[in-house]
Amino acid sequence: MWPYPKIVAHRGGGTLAPENTVAGLRAGLAYGFHAVEFDVMLSRDGIGMVMHDPDFGRTVAGQGSVAQTDAAALAAMDAGQWFGDAFRGEPVPFFTQFIDYCKEHRIWMNVEIKPAPGHDAATGRWVAQTTRAAFADELRAGDTARVPLLSSFSMEALAAARDAAPEVPRGCLFDTLPHNWAEVARELGAVAIHTNHKHLSAAQTAAIKAAGFGLFCYTVNTPVRANEILAWGVDGFCTDRIDLIGPDFGQARSS
Repeated sequence: MWPYPKIVAHRGGGTLAPENTVAGLRAGLAYGFHAVEFDVMLSRDGIGMVMHDPDFGRTVAGQGSVAQTDAAALAAMDAGQWFGDAFRGEPVPFFTQFIDYCKEHRIWMNVEIKPAPGHDAATGRWVAQTTRAAFADELRAGDTARVPLLSSFSMEALAAARDAAPEVPRGCLFDTLPHNWAEVARELGAVAIHTNHKHLSAAQTAAIKAAGFGLFCYTVNTPVRANEILAWGVDGFCTDRIDLIGPDFGQARSS
């Protein structure tokens, strides 16, 4: 059984706000979303920051990289101006800031562990330990639906997360499903498979569900495709188009 929300806002506010920012979380809330997907990467001083790209130049101006910059300097950067003047000065958030905001507003989190090159194990370990500490009460109570789901394309990061905090649930991220997806997921103690909907078939969906895993897709931006994969049995997906696909999309189908 999938205990998590079905429709998740991609990187906060999808196309309506700068990705991986508190402004993005506010945009998602404004459209009724209480579920978010976002990325966490370690700074030079080993602190989790909410960013997708390892190098500067797209969402923050300038040259340099996350892994070579301390957290305080990252937090002082402008992560909103690239999206529009209305978001000028929007800072790069700490992971702990996102946790606090999401807990306050009861937003469920799919946390993608996004290690900079060469920092896989350290990032997986830090994210898992930080999540476990922040959700100790929920874990103790067995309140699965409120505990974040960690995911990553890095199997090394997921293995480190498993070893550091085995009780925090994990999902294996694949662009295209490898032939040994089930073996990899079981070895990592994963509860779910996360994959690109563009490369997913109905037969693969059935196989994943038959193997006992949850199935989550990224990034579904049309209602037609959303309806199709939900009909196959996909449990949930993230979307950039939170203006087209609302948090209750497909509810009639599942009820």
